[in-house]
Amino acid sequence: MKIYAVGGAIRDTLMGLPVHDIDYVVVGSSVEEMIAQGYHPVGKDFPVFLHPETQAEYALARTERKTGKGYKGFLFYADPTVTLEQDLERRDLTINAMAQEVSADGKWVGPILDPYNGQQDLAARVFRHVSDAFAEDPLRLLRIARFAARFPEFTVAPETMAALQAIVESNELNALSAERIWQELARGLIANKPVRMFQVLLDADAAKTLLPSRLTSYLAQEEFREQLIAHLHAADNRLEDRCAVTLMYLPASEIRLWAECVKMPNEVRDFSEIFSELNALIAKSINDVAVSYQPADVLIWFNRADVWRKPERGQALLDLAKRIGLNVAPLILAMESAQSLNTAEIIEGVLPEDRSNGESIRRAVDAARLLAITVAVSI
Repeated sequence: MKIYAVGGAIRDTLMGLPVHDIDYVVVGSSVEEMIAQGYHPVGKDFPVFLHPETQAEYALARTERKTGKGYKGFLFYADPTVTLEQDLERRDLTINAMAQEVSADGKWVGPILDPYNGQQDLAARVFRHVSDAFAEDPLRLLRIARFAARFPEFTVAPETMAALQAIVESNELNALSAERIWQELARGLIANKPVRMFQVLLDADAAKTLLPSRLTSYLAQEEFREQLIAHLHAADNRLEDRCAVTLMYLPASEIRLWAECVKMPNEVRDFSEIFSELNALIAKSINDVAVSYQPADVLIWFNRADVWRKPERGQALLDLAKRIGLNVAPLILAMESAQSLNTAEIIEGVLPEDRSNGESIRRAVDAARLLAITVAVSI
């Protein structure tokens, strides 16, 4: 049997990028032989094994045949007769369909095996699919979009864009699990240029299926895309920040609906919703002269953001707004002033007979916070 390093590890090495994970393919072996050599089987759909010492994953060379809908609708065939070229042919892009032999001591040896001209496409900075089987897997559309965000200097070959459009037309995107859709979108959001991911989704006509309809409409506008690029550049690569600035012009109710559709993590959803409400508060407060915040509106947002029990989140929301150029200096001062109040002293000021009444205490605390906010936003 022979062992090869394949896929992204070869691509990233050629690009001079750090290699974090290595995929290994074993050619000319069988399940029985792998087990006899101490490998531990872990694959459910096809034979994958853990190395007895390094615990790295090794997969038997395999072919596949489409048998149903979605990215799981495939029948895999692994056999000692399956060649390396056949295994590489089932991969998505030519730049991911290269391999190099691994010696007994774990070193990569010999020439790079490149039956589908991946090095040529790598030099030309082109995403090109390997075979017609590419369009059978709807997940590959999201992977290409995510790759575009990671490698923004690459373009999608015309024939590959046609294959992406064929995936959309087949309606197979509907067979993808919500969790997998979010996983790919999230990885694209924290990549170098997330707007490139959105552009591929627009070009493939997939945005209307995968993204909120209002966001899709906005992304079709060049002015919005340019502003989003600037906002994403100003924000750091934290997922909550990237998602929040992308969705900031959507009502919180629409963010909630989409979050449920793609199974967005609650903390990311909440951060995005509250940031969109902050953006709405700022927009409401802008007039011809300056920004004039209504203290009552500010208190409502502070309560919504729960800056009292989650001060770090409140600070993160306002810091993000400041980084993208929104005028939140009065809000930062107001939050700090209101948070510095001594709640115990406020409660002591409540009539003794009302101190057991939660609503009376809440009103007293809100009144004190409102006064602090009023002073702060009027400075």
